[in-house]
Amino acid sequence: MRRLFERRGLARWLVLACLAVGGAIAPDVAQAAGLLIADGGLGGVLEIRQHEVSVVINNGIAVTEVRQVFHNTEQRAVEALYTFPVPAGASVSNFSMIINGQEMVGEVVEKQRARQIYESYKQVRRDPGLLEQVDYKTFELRVFPIPANADQHIKVTYCQQLDFDHDNATYVYPLATVTRKGIDQKARGKFALTLDVKSEIPITRLFSPSHADDFVVSNPNENYARASYEVQEGSLDRDLVVSFDTSRPRTGIDLITSRQSGEDGFFLLTMTAGQELEEYGAGMDYVFVVDISGSMQHEGKLIQSKQTVSSFLQALGQDDRFEVITFNDVPKPHFGQLTVASAESREQGRAFLDSEKARGGTVLRPALNTAYRFKDQDRPLNVVLLSDGMTDQREQTELLQLMKAAPAGTRVFCIGIGNEVNRPLLKQLAEGAGGLAAFVSQQDDFARQAGAFRRKLMRPVATNVRISIDGGAIHDVTPEKMPDLFYGAPLRIYGRYGQPGLATITLQAEVMGQPITQTTRVELPANDDRNPEIERMWAYEHVQREMAALREGGPSDARVKKIVQLCEGFSIAGEYASFIVLENDAEYKRW
Repeated sequence: MRRLFERRGLARWLVLACLAVGGAIAPDVAQAAGLLIADGGLGGVLEIRQHEVSVVINNGIAVTEVRQVFHNTEQRAVEALYTFPVPAGASVSNFSMIINGQEMVGEVVEKQRARQIYESYKQVRRDPGLLEQVDYKTFELRVFPIPANADQHIKVTYCQQLDFDHDNATYVYPLATVTRKGIDQKARGKFALTLDVKSEIPITRLFSPSHADDFVVSNPNENYARASYEVQEGSLDRDLVVSFDTSRPRTGIDLITSRQSGEDGFFLLTMTAGQELEEYGAGMDYVFVVDISGSMQHEGKLIQSKQTVSSFLQALGQDDRFEVITFNDVPKPHFGQLTVASAESREQGRAFLDSEKARGGTVLRPALNTAYRFKDQDRPLNVVLLSDGMTDQREQTELLQLMKAAPAGTRVFCIGIGNEVNRPLLKQLAEGAGGLAAFVSQQDDFARQAGAFRRKLMRPVATNVRISIDGGAIHDVTPEKMPDLFYGAPLRIYGRYGQPGLATITLQAEVMGQPITQTTRVELPANDDRNPEIERMWAYEHVQREMAALREGGPSDARVKKIVQLCEGFSIAGEYASFIVLENDAEYKRW
């Protein structure tokens, strides 16, 4: 960990990032971007003077750097609470503040140790700060003091792996995010976002579903594109959504690497199933399971669910059948049977959903059991769950077991609705039942999402996927067990290599009971500094794997220790690790 602490000359402040997962958000909430709030109800909201976002997407991995300037309009120093949304599935890699002209940069240490350091400074009144992860993606940091009529600079950097849908990937910058009641969302100064996309696979289009006419887009060559957006003053209450298309006509294997001299390298292997797979000729069965619990009233989640299901119904074919089930504490099927997807039945399904209101608790197990009962032995059943995943910890463990007990020929697909969503749980549930997870922003194109999702199901799935790599001294590969490979849904594999040189990658799988094999020769370079992002994403994926094992198998000191080591070594904030900033070298040595 010493190598992480070799950054000195910081200001005489202490900032601690102590993360506690699962904190509740009050029901009387508003929507907002990253905000700095004068605490205690005396100062209201500090004005947003500037909000600049720089995004670099390198072969599907996005690195977002956010710089904000807030102004204290009061005639006194205030304590402030900084609230910042981080997209679900993203890893915070840096947090800093510019104070008195100096940048205070955080390091990551084990959570309890960070808490101990914080308490020791608090006792001697050294003006500590405290950052808490209050839910799956929101961080809060207390800052004191903010001088009268002064500016406060905040910088946050996070990494995330984008989800590809066929040849399309979507990036969402979350502005419509739950924070606190009565918060002003208007930027008094400039808001700007620039997004650079680099891709080994040619880029065919870059566009914004949410702000189509507001972005300036350039595409100077097939492997690079840029989009930019800027306003001098305006409301920050609507997600910015940017999508890009790539040309992937056939099944293929793509590799990117990162390696520093003298160290084992990192690689990201991406497998894509193309259009060679012929579509199924027969119809399929769908059961839409829609969460109408009380948590779905926030952010307009239930409205988004209704719009998404409506788009799905419109995309169904004439040989398809469907049922709609809503649930809170109990499930409520509409038709009571699978119904042919006619114009009349689609309209009845939409009308049923339109009549439902968000209320009650979230008990998912009975709803899934009800959906399973519609399995016809002669047809595949696709259970499509639309929820925010906000269920209690006990049911989460039961659900993971339930997914493995799905009837033969049944797959469960989870669609996370809104920004406040339990992404890790929904993704794990879907993968446990041989399905996929997708996540929908309020500003996205529901019809496009639904059509693309259904296209995945209309071609055979590659099952029993195995990957072997001959050469390179490969180790620490994740995932350990390969999921099924769907048309249009790339499978990403992270790993490390100890020996540069040529290697042979072999993909083996089964499609409709028939074996398939594909072999590719690749070069594992001795040095490669083009893709450093995959190093942190390799570590993040390993952390997520260990967290999934904890959710399914219960407490494990060995797993927690491994998680902490990864977080400290690769600067990842999480449930068991925290950001901390001390004032100088002497303080780091003290701890």
